[in-house]
Amino acid sequence: MMDRKQCVVKLLVQPSRGLVDEKFIILVQKAPPGYQLTVHALHKCEDGYSWEAFGHYTADTRGTVNVSEHSSLGGTYSGVEQMGLLWSLRPVPGSKPGLRLRKMNVQTPMEVTISVYQGHQTEGFMDQVPLASVVVERWFMAPGVRRIPITEDGLTATLFLPPGPGPFPGLLDLWGGGGQLVEYRACLLASHGIASLALDYLTPKITMETGKMVELQYFEKAYKVLEQHPQVNGSRIGMLGLSLGTTITLKMAVYSQVMKLRCAVCISGCHMQPVDGSLEEILKYFNQNADRTRISEENELIWRDVALPVPSDLAFKVDMGRLKCPLLVVVGEDDQNWPASESAMDMEEMMEQAGNSHLLTVLSYPNAGHLIEPPYTPHARASLFRSIATREKSRFNLRLTKSGLQTCVLMAVSVFFAVIVLWGGETVAHSRAQEDAWRKLLVFLKENLYSGSNPGTTLLSHL
Repeated sequence: MMDRKQCVVKLLVQPSRGLVDEKFIILVQKAPPGYQLTVHALHKCEDGYSWEAFGHYTADTRGTVNVSEHSSLGGTYSGVEQMGLLWSLRPVPGSKPGLRLRKMNVQTPMEVTISVYQGHQTEGFMDQVPLASVVVERWFMAPGVRRIPITEDGLTATLFLPPGPGPFPGLLDLWGGGGQLVEYRACLLASHGIASLALDYLTPKITMETGKMVELQYFEKAYKVLEQHPQVNGSRIGMLGLSLGTTITLKMAVYSQVMKLRCAVCISGCHMQPVDGSLEEILKYFNQNADRTRISEENELIWRDVALPVPSDLAFKVDMGRLKCPLLVVVGEDDQNWPASESAMDMEEMMEQAGNSHLLTVLSYPNAGHLIEPPYTPHARASLFRSIATREKSRFNLRLTKSGLQTCVLMAVSVFFAVIVLWGGETVAHSRAQEDAWRKLLVFLKENLYSGSNPGTTLLSHL
């Protein structure tokens, strides 16, 4: 084996600074032809935990490894995978179970150290000196994007405005049952020219202070903030929801007299709910079937059955035949958390019968799970989930029995419990789904929010 001192390789990553959904090129040069190398990625998350990914390569006759063109022979991914060093990131050995990589502070970059090691290594990277290293910055916030906290009308939200004077089309961005103000997707959408409002509706300040869940007017207030903002085109506003956020998105799109949406996007969700119900009543509806929760062999909770079967009564599902705006539905066929596939099929049937199926686009991905996120986000098949439990602690019961898992949960607002939830998905297929869905989501939003409008000076090149 060649002495390490004689192997002075050159490592190039371009661009070294870019958006998280932008591909980069990793090039190793000046290695001995046929030399075995490990290309390694390391990221220290904001919670202090470290994540890594690596691929095994052999230098070609020119002493080069191009990750975009050469196959990984092993590691956390295999084959030609240009972005494998991001989407296959996993917690380093010894980390606590149930971790999920999420960016909390969008005003700082996700820093990834790309390194090259001698030989085909699988462990002990921190104990070795790499042949070369480069630090790469991955941003959700493009230069010029403005982050504006929103507290008016009792809202807990953040508005992200694209660079330039506008007016920009707007988007209301809702996440799921974990609560909290999650900003990174809205920030990335603003980096693509759409004024996006990230909204906390389960754990906003007003709920934390009063102990009462918000009413549906809360979402209409958020819509009005977008509609009335001087840099937003108030006639071109859409809504995007994931998981529980989909439930709210569909309800408001069909029944709200205030929100006149130009389009809607629903990721990994369903239309089943009491259509006359408040947010609290929607959560109670799902939890009345909590005894249908299953548990995997790895003691992970499977919640997809709590909303099944799909009801036939229109009092318990959104009347999709009344939808008047274009709708993009994104489904992972291995979603173990929510019956998204069954819901999408029923929505499609309802809209065909009503004659408005031309408004519906369904993207259904085999072997993809619940958490369909922006491209190159590491796949979390299961993770720790902090859910909202009941104020009445005596009403909350979670225990294992011989017959499986029994749960009794009345969703409310002030007590949290943490469990490991199975989201589903197979890593490669899920990663492919995230990349494809994001590309088509941006096209869908561009077609329905920009057509005929004046978007101002924006970063549309990524669309």
